[in-house]
Parts: sequence; structure tokens; C-alpha cells
Amino acid sequence: MATLSVWRFDTAAGAEGAVATLQQLQKQELIQLHDAATVTWEEGRKKPKTRHLADLTGEGALGGAFWGFLFGLIFFVPLLGLAVGAAAGALGGSLANVGIDKDFIERVRAEIRPGRSALFVLTSGAVVDRVRDAFQGTHAELIQTNLSASDEQALRDSFAPEG
Repeated sequence: MATLSVWRFDTAAGAEGAVATLQQLQKQELIQLHDAATVTWEEGRKKPKTRHLADLTGEGALGGAFWGFLFGLIFFVPLLGLAVGAAAGALGGSLANVGIDKDFIERVRAEIRPGRSALFVLTSGAVVDRVRDAFQGTHAELIQTNLSASDEQALRDSFAPEG
């Protein structure tokens, strides 16, 4: 089973620093990384900067379309107004069918604000205690939703690159 995890950091640079930790855990075979992205929201900025970490995962399991859609729902749709929000809400409802529900989106939205950052990862096979230990002292908070194998496949199918 894959897990979509969001690690929230108290600083804008925290997520980027955690990428090295994630790479080390993967090299030690303590976690299998399928896809990842970061969100950095510097103090004084109106919106966060997002980055798909395709360099860590090759093409990535979900790809840039998934991350763009998810980050749009979390950070940008509330700013666009009701008409766009309703359309995105209908699309976002399909994410609830694969384990990413309204409560998850609202919690992430509330936790990631100016001066903070986050590391989003889709993983499996984590040695949970060792992963948790690796993030000790980073002032990170874990927000997590588990995806079943069928949920993960549904996400992959929904956001697979056309070609």
C-alpha cells in the first residue's frame, strides 16, 4: 500500500532541507519513493512556490499534472472565486474516492502558510520508526493519508500523461 504523506516544516527552507534526508532514507532502502514535491511559502509572498521532484523519482508515479491539480485545490482555488471553485470542487470530489478528502485538503491548507514549507511524498515500504527518527529535530509535523493499492492505481490512471 502506498502512503501520501505531507511533512510540514516551521520554516520556508525546511522542506528543501528534508529532501536530502529523504534521499538518504531511499539509499538505505528504508523507504521506497514513488513521487514527491515541495511547497515553499516565503514570508511576505502572496502564494507559495511549488516544485515537483522528478529528479528523485524519474518520471514520478503521478507526474506534474497530479501535483499541479492538488496544489491548485489546496492553495489557489480559494483565491479564484466561487465559479472556478465549484468546478474544481467537482473535480476534487473524485480525489476523495482515492483517499484525499476535503478534511485532508483543508488541514494542509491551514497548516501551510507564509513562513512555512512542506514536503509531499508518495511512498511505500517505509520503516516507520527509522523514517520518523530521521526527521527528529526538524520541527516537522506529519499529516498523512493512506492509499490502498486500488486508490493508488486510480490516482495513477487519472493523472497519467497522455501519449
